[in-house]
Amino acid sequence: MWRETIQTTSAPAAIGPYVQAVRAGSWIIGSGQLGLDPTTGQLVPGGIEAETRQVLGNIAAILQSAGLSLSAIVKTTVFLADLRDFQAMNAVYAEFFASNPPARSTVQVAALPKGARIEVEFWALVE
Repeated sequence: MWRETIQTTSAPAAIGPYVQAVRAGSWIIGSGQLGLDPTTGQLVPGGIEAETRQVLGNIAAILQSAGLSLSAIVKTTVFLADLRDFQAMNAVYAEFFASNPPARSTVQVAALPKGARIEVEFWALVE
């Protein structure tokens, strides 16, 4: 199967032995993104809303580098450090996916890298 690594400096570099995303056939599978500023590599200040905006902006930058937009996403998985952040995260998420949103799972996890409140991974379809 044909496989291509997707990398952009407009999104944070991977903090481990993985890449931002991989294109495999008609799919782009995105590694989990945190609310990291791509310039500093640090979490953005401002809580769950700011981190959610940054995460989705990072995902948009990765997709843009592959010639796609957020509308190509068919599935996301949202990992929250605290489900009490669900409503605030969901309000910001809805700003990015106002119509025809992708399928989504949201789960609480014990902890996320760098003390993040949210991590999002995605699957996008290349048509």
